[in-house]
Amino acid sequence: MTKHHQITLSTPKRNLTNFYSCLSTLLADFAGSATQLIADVDCTADGKSLCDAQGVRGYPSIKWGDPADLQDYQGGRTYDDLKKFADENLKPMCSPKNLDLCDDDKKADITKFLAMAAADLEAAIAGEEKKLEDAEKEFKDEVQKLQDRYSALSTEKDEKIAAVKNSGLGLMKAVKNSKPAGSDEL
Repeated sequence: MTKHHQITLSTPKRNLTNFYSCLSTLLADFAGSATQLIADVDCTADGKSLCDAQGVRGYPSIKWGDPADLQDYQGGRTYDDLKKFADENLKPMCSPKNLDLCDDDKKADITKFLAMAAADLEAAIAGEEKKLEDAEKEFKDEVQKLQDRYSALSTEKDEKIAAVKNSGLGLMKAVKNSKPAGSDEL
């Protein structure tokens, strides 16, 4: 039986002792499952192409779901968090192989996609992936604008501070501190 639902943990071997302890226990818990797979992929070695295809950008990355459409895991990183998530979510889900688990809307979508010519389906996928890429690019561009603005403001602030200090502020403070208390003239 194919394992349709999995958590894939992408982790290069670094100082992640607690995480690896959790991973080892989780791997053992799900070993032998007919429908669930917990896997460790080293993205710096033989698993690099898989990690690139799944969009792994940092370590450790946790992906879950249908192997054809793995999603980023956003929950806690402790053993208890991962175990609870796996128990609750790694189960057969709506898919072309499990239509009986789909609601009417999902069944209609799957039926529509199954009826599409291969080239049309590829074009539709490419179009949606382009939207994802565009959203990521827009985000990065806007963050860069913020970073550039931050850098400009920081430079401007530093120049203003330097101008104030160069205007004699330090000398004014030194003169003030050198005068005896109560020496003001009326």
